[in-house]
Amino acid sequence: LSDVTQFQDIIVKTGTGPAPQIVRLRDIARVDLSQQYYSNYANMTGHRSAQVIIFALPDANAIAASNVVYRAMDEMSKDFPEGLAYTIRFDTTTFVREAISSVYETLFIAGILVLIVILLFLQSMRAMLVPATTVPVTIIGAFIAMMAMGFTVNLMTLFALILAIGIVVDDAIVIVEGSAYYIEKGLPPKEATIKAMQELTGPVMGITLALVAVFLPAAFLPGITGQIFRQFALVIASTAVISAINALTLKPVQCAFWLKPRDDKPPNRFYRGFNRVFQAMTDFYMAIVTRMVKRPLLMLMVFAIIINASVWGFLHRPTGFLPTEDQGYGVLLARLPEGASQPRGREVADKINNILNQTPGIKGWVTIGGYSVLDGANVSNYSTTFVVYKDWSERGTRLDQDTIVASINRQLFAMQEAQAFVVIPPPIRGLGQTGGFQLMLEDRRSLGLAELQRTAQELAQKGNAQAGLRNLASTFSYSSPQLYLDINRTKAESLQVPMVNVFGTLQAYLGSSFVNLFNKFNQVFQVYIQADSQHRLEPRDIKNLYVRNLKGEMVPLGTLLDVKQIQGTELITRYNLYPAAAIFGSAAPGISSGQALSIMEQLADGTLPQGMAYDWTSTSYQEKQVGYQAYLIYALSIVLVYMVLAALYESWSSPGAIILVVPIALVGVLLALTLRGYDNNLYTQVGLVLMIALASKNAILIVEYARELHHGGMSIKDAAIEATRRRFRPIVMTSFAFLMGVMPLLIAFGAGSASQRAIGTVVFGGMLSSTLLAIPFVPVFYVILETMSERWQKRKTP
Repeated sequence: LSDVTQFQDIIVKTGTGPAPQIVRLRDIARVDLSQQYYSNYANMTGHRSAQVIIFALPDANAIAASNVVYRAMDEMSKDFPEGLAYTIRFDTTTFVREAISSVYETLFIAGILVLIVILLFLQSMRAMLVPATTVPVTIIGAFIAMMAMGFTVNLMTLFALILAIGIVVDDAIVIVEGSAYYIEKGLPPKEATIKAMQELTGPVMGITLALVAVFLPAAFLPGITGQIFRQFALVIASTAVISAINALTLKPVQCAFWLKPRDDKPPNRFYRGFNRVFQAMTDFYMAIVTRMVKRPLLMLMVFAIIINASVWGFLHRPTGFLPTEDQGYGVLLARLPEGASQPRGREVADKINNILNQTPGIKGWVTIGGYSVLDGANVSNYSTTFVVYKDWSERGTRLDQDTIVASINRQLFAMQEAQAFVVIPPPIRGLGQTGGFQLMLEDRRSLGLAELQRTAQELAQKGNAQAGLRNLASTFSYSSPQLYLDINRTKAESLQVPMVNVFGTLQAYLGSSFVNLFNKFNQVFQVYIQADSQHRLEPRDIKNLYVRNLKGEMVPLGTLLDVKQIQGTELITRYNLYPAAAIFGSAAPGISSGQALSIMEQLADGTLPQGMAYDWTSTSYQEKQVGYQAYLIYALSIVLVYMVLAALYESWSSPGAIILVVPIALVGVLLALTLRGYDNNLYTQVGLVLMIALASKNAILIVEYARELHHGGMSIKDAAIEATRRRFRPIVMTSFAFLMGVMPLLIAFGAGSASQRAIGTVVFGGMLSSTLLAIPFVPVFYVILETMSERWQKRKTP
């Protein structure tokens, strides 16, 4: 049997007698070759379609899997029958591809800007080539290290590479600047390089050890937060090690061979102007440093006030998990009244199609009717539409995600047939169904599903009344119309009707029953039987069904059961083994996700009755898990850097002058976040860990040289001032090279731009503060601690 007519000719019953009768299947049934399931329906940009949904396995590379799918569909489409076509309208890897491509562009631009800064300061193409060759060597080494550690090319590893460009050239810049300084003093290039390396080998080793030590604690964080920290931290640490090896081996050779003494020809007008401005800035800066060094205790008080104010401001800064990204699509959820039939759902889908068709910035959409993406389950009165935006380059800044979503929601609000709204996807795919927050309301004392619904609705209503929250909704419902069949089992037993026959009849007529398999089109299909729709429209139709008893007689079901109309739920979710209702929502504009979670917790504590409790899930759970974990990482990183430097310098006081200025970076971070209106999220915490290393790097250059000068006979104050003056130029060079490397992140646009701007803002503000504010305090702390150390040594000496 492989054709409809063959099934229609199946003989169901024969009658004997003078006029034999044959009853075929077509006489009592309608036979169709149709779809297997009717729970869902699908369309693509308003057209009927069949959808194949493909998910990558947990350990699979999403882009590699996507490429395989594209190739397979391209190959299979060659054998499609005429009139059948396919299109891949919704592909989440599009965002990944665009984001990685955008970061590659940022990487290239950052490299160019760094080289421009180096050329501006050194004013020599030969000198610029020395740090220029560091970038490709280090990046190639970083990719080798990523492969060894099992990391993929993703946003976090690429962010690390962008920031590493400004870091890895630091060692080369310091060595080139030191060599150029002694060449200008009259030494030949080789001798000048040797003398510079004698001074700079220690600082380079100290900077590298500090960078590695800073990121070690972050590499051992658990969970998703740890995974983000780990990839970022280990990639930068590996680039720092590669850069140090390069700086201590290849760079001196390049300096000795490539650098030449300047001729008597004066620099051009631009360079002369730059040199005058830089010299004036240096003189002004050193005048400030000299005054600060002469008043160490007063400066210590000023420093304490600045740090306390910054820490207070940072702790009171709104918190978040990850910035909201424009991932190129939104999720439109439509909810019809309870018990709404599929034809009504299709009518609503048609109206949604008209709205989306008239909304600018939309490329297409994919609808799955009868499916709730929030619950991840088939629910008859729901439909989910994945709205795909046009490419970022086509939309520009005029049609960003907020504008498109607001436009759609405004039109959906006027629709009377259903409640519909657009939500954005979560920042990490697979971590929840949507962006915003998700709270699980739990019935822990069996108060009942009706009470669970009442509490969920009350909490959602109170939440929507809050100015800091919006779009609170719960998908849980206990008011779905249902039929309860009260079967008289005693009567069924007296009529010799087995219960299995009763249930089999109900299943076959109302829910369909599997018969067997048949072959067609070289494929295997299933055969189902079910009562035609016109015979199962009303509750009374159930009583008109017949069931066979053990005597072979047909017994009407109406004699065995009563049909009652009740209310219930189509879907029961359990969270932590308790019946639970999910409440979804988001923060209002200008309110961070951390503030939204705090508001919801306050509402829940004041609303929930005894026996009801709540838990966070999805991204909200991860955000709560992070908590104050990052502050522990900061403390461990600072302590570890201090211990490493103490072992390197064989001193407890000198590393103190380095570590004490690290918190000053918080001033720039706080100001940058405030100016751009950003919250304190995971990228902020990643950037702060990096700032510990970068602030230490600048201080190491000064303290190391000040120690040498003091041991050479200079007083502590004079050594501190002279070291600051001598190291001011390489510090400014390396700092501005890093700032220029970060600049493309600050103004990023397109896929992944929110993450780029978030981390770029933190490191830019922190580095600016570490350069302009922290450096004057380094000689102050050096003078205080070195003086205290010498006094202590004198007391110990008999």
